Formats: sequence, structure tokens, C-alpha cells
Amino acid sequence: MIIDLKTAAKFLENNDDFLILTHAHPDGDTLGCGFALCEALKSCGKNAIVRCGDTAPEKYSYMGKLCEEDIEYENIIAVDVADAKLLGKEFEERFGGRVKLCIDHHGSNRLYAEQTLLDPSAAAACEIILEVIKELGVEVTKSIADCIFTGLSTDSGCFRYSNVTPRTLRMAAEMIESGADHSKINVIMFETKTRTYVALERLALESMKMFLDDRCAFITITRDMFRESGSDESEVDAIAAIPRQIEGVSVGVTMREKPDGTFKVSMRTHEGVDASAICAMLGGGGHPRAAGCTVDGDAQNARNLVVSCIEKYFKEELNS
Repeated sequence: MIIDLKTAAKFLENNDDFLILTHAHPDGDTLGCGFALCEALKSCGKNAIVRCGDTAPEKYSYMGKLCEEDIEYENIIAVDVADAKLLGKEFEERFGGRVKLCIDHHGSNRLYAEQTLLDPSAAAACEIILEVIKELGVEVTKSIADCIFTGLSTDSGCFRYSNVTPRTLRMAAEMIESGADHSKINVIMFETKTRTYVALERLALESMKMFLDDRCAFITITRDMFRESGSDESEVDAIAAIPRQIEGVSVGVTMREKPDGTFKVSMRTHEGVDASAICAMLGGGGHPRAAGCTVDGDAQNARNLVVSCIEKYFKEELNS
């Protein structure tokens, strides 16, 4: 059931003992949402913790620490999670059917929660979390501001993507006024690379192939590449943006091999190509310019399947 802001705030005001879940392979937006909401609820005298099916990358440690204890509070909230399966296999099985409130900005949200506060116009789910915090009457502290700014910045590509709206920029300015260390955050998120990331990026670029008259650039990251570089999945996000940056490319795809042998696909597109529509053909979803899905099979077959869906999309658009 879709609910409005006031109904979501009422749910939070009238209940206690909150388990806030982020999506697996957590990024700045889902963690920013989780930690900001957790602090806000604690300031209201509530019990709240943030958990994730995966370990959070060290670079996000300034926002808070995920609860590692196996605690199952009654009121489960999912933030920036469009589908229960994005919680990760273990957490989907344990919590997926018990989420009481989902706060999200993905138009592809599956409405798996009892109540869903959804705003697809938001550049980041942190925009919605900030509105919830204000509705609760909670003061935006420096630590909350750092969390919200991180979500706004990372999900908008440091405010470069087409999803940025005047509201996004106003909220970012407001967070800076509330003490967010915006310069430090942006350096950490966009200007700092680990040695392992650089090694992985080199291998990823060597794997790049072009398809569909060079309109599609495709990177494949295997488990062997992770082992050779010393990197892991937490460092893949920045690579996902690279294929789309090539001149003439309208669809950039980064496909990474998961430990179970499946491939996680991250798709980035330019204006006029709907990444979520393409990924929906493969059981995924997301935003028009950024979406994802999971594909079975070996690397070559998985890549061929994704490329065939992109080709099908182009043909359908041409004939529409």
C-alpha cells in the first residue's frame, strides 16, 4: 500500500523497536538513509538499529556502524530497497515478507512492504528520509547532515546526473548549512581510489568490448579479476559509470561475477534510453538512467543475453 509522508511519520511516532535494513552491496544512499533515520528515531527515544546483508565499505564508516548482532526488532523498515530480493538471499528469506515500511525512490518498487512511502522524482532516497525526519520534528544534526548529503551526492554523481532537481540542490545546501562536511565527503566518494581499485579498474578496462555499432560498451569483471587485484565487490560501483562515458555510447554495462556464479548487471544510459525498461526484460529494474539485474550462465552467454535485450529495446524504440 502506498502511503503519504504524514502516515509514514505517524507509524514511526506510534511504534518502537525498529530494524532498519539497507540493500545488499550497500552504497552511499541506502547507508545514508539508514544511519540518518536511525539517529532521528533514537533522538525521539526509540530503539533503532541498522543492518545489512553485506559488509559496508570502509569509506562509509564516518556515517555509522552496522549492527552485527543478530537482533530482530519487530518493526522492520527497508530504505532504498525496491525489491525484497535486493536485501540479499539470507535477509530476503528472513525479513522480506515482514517489512512494515519501505521508504524508496525507485519507480520499479515491487510494493512488497505493508506500507510504502515512494517518490520516484527524488534523485536519492535520502531526499525522502530528510522529509520524514522533518515531519518527525527532529533537529538535523551534523551527523544526520553528513548522512543525507552523502546519499544526495552519491546517487546524483556529485550532482552531475539528470536526476538532479532544484529540490536536490536545495537540500544539499541545507545539509551544508547544518554542518555536513561536503568537501571531505566528496573527496572520499569521488577523488580517492584505493590501490586495489586501480588494479581492478585496469583489468576491467582491458575486458571492455563494444557492441551494436559501438552504441553499447560492455565491461565484465570476473572472480579471477577480484583475486588478481586484491579488490572486491565493494569497489565496483565507480567502475559502473565508466562505459557510458565513452563518446558515442548510449548504453554502458558493467557485469560482475558473484560468488555463486551468477552475474550482477549494472546499466547506465544517456537520455533517450530507458535502462530500467531494458533490465526489466531480465527481471530487474531501477531508474531510467541507472538500473540493474542478475543474469545466470557463463560470462559469454550472460553478456550475449544482455546485449540481445539491448538490441531488442533499440529495435522496439525504432519501430514505435
